[in-house]
Amino acid sequence: MSGFFASLDPRRVQWGAAWYALHSRILRTKPVESMLEGTGSTTSHGTKLAQVLTTVDLISLGVGSCVGTGMYVVSGLVAKEMAGPGVIVSFIIAAVASILSGVCYAEFGVRVPKTTGSAYTYSYVTVGEFVAFFIGWNLILEYLIGTAAGASALSSMFDSLANHTISRWMIDSVGTLNGLGKGEESYPDLLALVIAVIVTIIVALGVKNSVGFNNVLNVLNLAVWVFIMIAGLFFINGSYWAEGQFLPHGWSGVLQGAATCFYAFIGFDIIATTGEEAKNPNTSIPYAITASLVICLTAYVSVSVILTLMVPYYAIDTESPLMEMFVAHGFYAAKFIVAIGSVAGLTVSLLGSLFPMPRVIYAMAGDGLLFRFLAHVSSYTETPVVACIVSGFLAALLSLLVSLRDLIEMMSIGTLLAYTLVSVCVLLLRYQPESDIDGFVKFLSQEHTKNKEGVLAECEKEVCSPVSEGEEFSGPATNTCGAKNLPSLGDNEMLIGKSDKSAYNVNHPNYGTVDMTSGIEADESENIYLIKLKKLIGPRYYTLRIRLGLPGKMDRPTAATGHTVTVCVLLLFTLMFIFCSFIIFGSDYISEQSWWAILLVILMVLLIAALVFVILQQPENPKKLPYMAPCLPFVPAFAMLVNIYLMLKLSTITWIRFAVWCFVGKCEFEPYPYHIVLDPT
Repeated sequence: MSGFFASLDPRRVQWGAAWYALHSRILRTKPVESMLEGTGSTTSHGTKLAQVLTTVDLISLGVGSCVGTGMYVVSGLVAKEMAGPGVIVSFIIAAVASILSGVCYAEFGVRVPKTTGSAYTYSYVTVGEFVAFFIGWNLILEYLIGTAAGASALSSMFDSLANHTISRWMIDSVGTLNGLGKGEESYPDLLALVIAVIVTIIVALGVKNSVGFNNVLNVLNLAVWVFIMIAGLFFINGSYWAEGQFLPHGWSGVLQGAATCFYAFIGFDIIATTGEEAKNPNTSIPYAITASLVICLTAYVSVSVILTLMVPYYAIDTESPLMEMFVAHGFYAAKFIVAIGSVAGLTVSLLGSLFPMPRVIYAMAGDGLLFRFLAHVSSYTETPVVACIVSGFLAALLSLLVSLRDLIEMMSIGTLLAYTLVSVCVLLLRYQPESDIDGFVKFLSQEHTKNKEGVLAECEKEVCSPVSEGEEFSGPATNTCGAKNLPSLGDNEMLIGKSDKSAYNVNHPNYGTVDMTSGIEADESENIYLIKLKKLIGPRYYTLRIRLGLPGKMDRPTAATGHTVTVCVLLLFTLMFIFCSFIIFGSDYISEQSWWAILLVILMVLLIAALVFVILQQPENPKKLPYMAPCLPFVPAFAMLVNIYLMLKLSTITWIRFAVWCFVGKCEFEPYPYHIVLDPT
C-alpha cells in the first residue's frame, strides 16, 4: 500500500510526458483514407454493414424522422400561441436555417462517404478525439431520449383513442409511482416499454427490414396528407386571414415561431449515419438531405395553410390540431383517418430516433471510445445487433419509468451542438492544405510545422533538382516533392504524355482540380455564383478582388493560411457564443436602447464580420467534390450563429442535465486519454 501512495508522489511524475500524452490524445484525428472505399477489405469493426440503401430509402428515413411531430403537433402549437397564420412564414424561415446546416452535412457525406457515426466521425476526422467523443456521447443522449419520447407519445396516442381506458387499467392493476415527474397519479408505462421493444426488434432484424417498415409507414402518412389537403379544401374560409389576422403578433411572433419550427426539421442527420450502408453515398447523401428538407417544408406549409383557413388561429387545439379541425366542422370520420396518420407519423419518428443510435455506438466502439463488444456486427442480419439491443433496452427502460415533459428539450441540445460542429468542420477543412486535411490541428504545434517545413525543403532540394543531361527521366507523372504551389498533374499531363485515367479517381490527391480531357486546372469561373457576381459587377470584378485582398485562382492554402483560418474559426465560435448570450439574456437593455448595449452589439457584429472577412481572404483548397457547400464562408458561419442562438434559447434545467450527462461521459473517457509516466528513479 505504501508503494502505491509513493507512486502518486508528484515529484516522481513526469508531467511533461503526461501532458504531451494527454495533448496528443485530445487532438488526435482519424485519417480520411482509413475510411474511404477501397482502402482495404476489412475494417476495424470486423464484419461490414450491408450496403443496401438507395437514395429513395435515405429520403424516406429523413422525411420520416422529421415529419411526424412537426406536421401533427408543431404546426398547431406555433399557429395558436406564437405566429397565427404566419406560421407559414415561420416554417419557411426555419427551413432556410436548416438547409444551411444540411448543406454542410451533405458536403461531409461526400467527403467521407463510407462511414457511420455522422457528426461524431466528421469531428474525429477534423477536430480531434476528445471533441469527437463529446459529440458522439451527446448524440447518443439525443437519440436515447428521442426514442423514449416517441414510445411515450405513441402510448399516449393509443390511450387517447381508447378513451383513457389503458391508463386507468394501469393505475388500478399496477399502481402508481411518485417522484418521477409524471404527477401524483403516474404509472409505469408498460405499453411504451412494449412499443420500444418491438421497434428495437425490427431495427435489429436488418436494415432492409427496418427501412421497408419505414417506407410502408411513410406511404400511409403520405396518403393521410393527401386526404387532409383534399378534404380541407371544402371547409376553408378566407376571412380567417383578413383584416390583419395573418400576423396577429407581428414579426416578433413569426421569429419566435421560427425558433420552435426549427425543431420540426431536426432529424435529417439520420441520413449521415447511414453512409456505410448506402449503395452510392457520394450522390445519395447530398440528394437525400436536400430532398427530405424540401419535402418536409412542403408538408408543413401546406398543412399550416389548410389548418389556419379551416379554424381561427385562436381556436386551434394544441394537442391534436389536425384531428380537431375536422371535428369543428362536424366531419367526425376524418378524425379517425387523421388518427391513423398520426400513429404512422409518430411510429416512423420513433424509428428515426432508434435507427441511428446503435450506429453511432457502433462507430464509437469500433474506434475504442466505448466498449469493444458494442461494435459486434451480426453476420446474419449485418447490423450492429449488440448496440441495437443495448440502446433499445435503455430507451425502453426510460420510457417505462421517466416522464419526458421536462427532458424533451434534451433531444435538441445534442443535435444543435452536432450541427454547429459540422459547420465548424466544413470551414476548417476547406481552407487546409491537402496534405494536412487529416490532421490540421497539428498547426497548433509550431515545432511540428517547423519540422515539416524542413522536410519539405530537403525534399525540394533532393527530388525536385534538375536531372543531369545524360540521365533519362524515369520518375512518376506527379509532383513527388509534395510542394503545394507547384502543378502536380496538369503540366505533366501536357508535357509528358497521356494520362492514366484509371489511377485518377476520388482517392487521388488532385481529384477534381484538373480537367482530365485537357490536363488543364479546373477554372474558378465554373462556379455559378461567381458567374452571376461577375455579370453583376462587370469589368471591375478583378479590380475589386485585388483591392479587397481576395485570393487568386492559382493561390493555394499553406500551413500558415490554414493556421490563420483555424484561429479565426475558434475566435468566431467564441464571439458568436458571447453575442447570442447577450442578445438573449440582455434583451431588456437592448429594448430600452441603452447606449452601452447598442454600442456593444455593434462592436460584436463588426468583429464577427471582420473575422469572416479574414477567412474570406485565405485561399481555399482546390480539391473538387461531387457536392460542396456553397458561398463559403458565409453559409457555415450563419449556420453556426443560428444553431448557437437556438441552443442558448433552451431552458436552464436543460443545460444542467446536459452538464450532468457530459460529466458522466467525461468519467467514461477519463481512463483512455493518457497514462501517468513515472520517473524510474
